[in-house]
Amino acid sequence: MTLEKSCDRATRNAQLRVGGKSSGICAALIYFAVAACHSASDGLPGDPADHRPWDGIDASESVHFVGTEPFWGGQVADGRLTYTTPDNPQGETVPVSRFAGRGGVSFSGELSAGSATLAVTPAACSDGMSDARYPFTVTLKMGEQARKGCGWTDRNPRTGGGG
Repeated sequence: MTLEKSCDRATRNAQLRVGGKSSGICAALIYFAVAACHSASDGLPGDPADHRPWDGIDASESVHFVGTEPFWGGQVADGRLTYTTPDNPQGETVPVSRFAGRGGVSFSGELSAGSATLAVTPAACSDGMSDARYPFTVTLKMGEQARKGCGWTDRNPRTGGGG
């Protein structure tokens, strides 16, 4: 059996074990497990022979994130994720668990919109609305919705415009 077929089978089996629904930590594990099935030529960061978790964001750091279309943002700090929108500038804050994979970190919890996983990966990012440049791309999956945005920490700040 080829590696590709093995990875496809592992992904299907993982989805079957959770009833076809990806919940919180399981979604993150599936995401990083499938990512591990791809070769370095598929664009994953780091050395493919190095199986240690990515350490570009320390567990003690706050991660800030923004996205557009629609506008959204928030932060992860002290084991809690706050998700904000223009309609809810105070945001919704929920406890999250942290998972460090080979290609980044993720935070999983339960927002009112459903299971949520914020994946943070090291890659240059632009919000498309300002001159700001960010060191991380973020993907927020809430229930069936997926939103893409940019992220930063104090140790790895955004640069340029964007206040």
